[in-house]
Amino acid sequence: MFRIRMHTALAAVCHFSTEAATMKLLATMKSEEIAKPKTIVKPNTSDGNSTPSGRDTLGQRLLSLIYAKRSAVITIQKWRDEGHTVRKYELNRIVRELRKLKRYKHALEICEWMTKQHDIKLLEGDYAVHLDLIAKIRGLASAEKFFEDLPDKMKGRPTCTALLHTYVQNKESEKAEALMEKMSDCGFLKHALPYNHMLSLYISNEQLEKVPGIIQELKKNTSPDVVTYNLWLNVCASQNDVETAEKVLLEMKKAKIDPDWVTYSSLTNLYIKKGLLDKAATTLKEMEKKTSRKARAAYSSLISLHTNMRDKDGVHRVGKKLKSIFPKMNDAEYTCMISSLVKLGEFEEAENLYSEWTSVSPTGDSRVSNILLSAYINKSEMEMAEKFYNQMVERGITPSYTTWELLTWGYLKQKQTEKVLDSFEKAVGSVKKWNPDEKLAREVYKNLEEQGNIEGAEKVLVILQKAGHVSTEMYNRLLRVYAKAGKMPLIVAERMKKDKVELDEETHRLIQETSKMCVSEVSSKFL
Repeated sequence: MFRIRMHTALAAVCHFSTEAATMKLLATMKSEEIAKPKTIVKPNTSDGNSTPSGRDTLGQRLLSLIYAKRSAVITIQKWRDEGHTVRKYELNRIVRELRKLKRYKHALEICEWMTKQHDIKLLEGDYAVHLDLIAKIRGLASAEKFFEDLPDKMKGRPTCTALLHTYVQNKESEKAEALMEKMSDCGFLKHALPYNHMLSLYISNEQLEKVPGIIQELKKNTSPDVVTYNLWLNVCASQNDVETAEKVLLEMKKAKIDPDWVTYSSLTNLYIKKGLLDKAATTLKEMEKKTSRKARAAYSSLISLHTNMRDKDGVHRVGKKLKSIFPKMNDAEYTCMISSLVKLGEFEEAENLYSEWTSVSPTGDSRVSNILLSAYINKSEMEMAEKFYNQMVERGITPSYTTWELLTWGYLKQKQTEKVLDSFEKAVGSVKKWNPDEKLAREVYKNLEEQGNIEGAEKVLVILQKAGHVSTEMYNRLLRVYAKAGKMPLIVAERMKKDKVELDEETHRLIQETSKMCVSEVSSKFL
């Protein structure tokens, strides 16, 4: 059980899945529709008021507002007060760059400033960008209100598509479907993008039974694009449907749509899962032909797929190619490469690459460190794991929930109860809102029950109470610890009522069983 848990934790941080690649591609569709970026404003770019490198520009000033509390509006107004002209196309390019950098607040401030300028004529696409930013900063309800307040002539395809994307992001199936009907009535479904959004929604909501219908409807009104086919292949991969996937690829080629690296990544992933390694090797070669400097994420996907095929040479070859093209690897690439080396048993190389990461990356991202920590724990090397953890802290890397979770599992395996309780408490306390890990809580209680450790069991209940996640099952596990220790807990039924937890048959049985035992002094400490 523990080894499976560790493998899952490792896989979660290392694998650049086909699904993730597809979702990443889909995330860019919206900006292609409503923003259509042609160029990007950089501090050194000359355009309009911009001047050559080293000189002052509006773009430089706005992009330098790193802290969200600073005002883009004040910056623009000051620029205008200094006698400069503020041009719409320049601001639009700055907004696109800010969105790319995920600095949505300043981008929204610029959009809102433009709506108040009588000399700036805004188009549907401008309002679509504005709506998207409102959804990101203020939420769905505010985005809907913005759309409702738009003039009717601005409620066209771009703004409707932006609202549809917002519904998809919030997994609002009914609202998205209703909007699609209205868009159909208005003749706004002449492009693949809205249908691709719906495919994404059905995939994320696991409503795969709706996928064939939306594809059929798409084909009636327009033609699928490469994203459509990639999403379709993603569904085939999730269903292990090789036959349909190969038909999709054939249809794609007949439509003269050039497959991209995501296409072949999906197919390779499917072939590997089905054990069709010869076919996987063929599609992997095709995928590699599609890689380029512009498709940086493809290299991590290639590394993961070579890893899944146990192809060490392929991993090293693609890793070297990645470094030659991008001398400065990012955290995600280090994560992928280190994980692959660990999975392939190249542990010394993984440690060396981790040392390289610590020397060049300023982020201190614990997700990278957790890969090696997980590996040490999985190898039952808890002394080494503790030493590695201490080195993490010394290097200024802040432990995450996963860090403490991994240590908890490791200490459970070693039956080091005090350290189990300490790590579990720190894990739960490291996040604002704990998403209950029932399996971990059960294992902690199981360990305490084996020892009849009443005090430890009560401490765990306190931890769960603080996190707001006590349940009938957890109280029953507490009672089982008391039963194992041959002790009677005090006023359990009253405590459960206070925590608004119901008693079930097992609860009543355990209370009855323990009522015949001696009262535990420990119980009174936690009342």
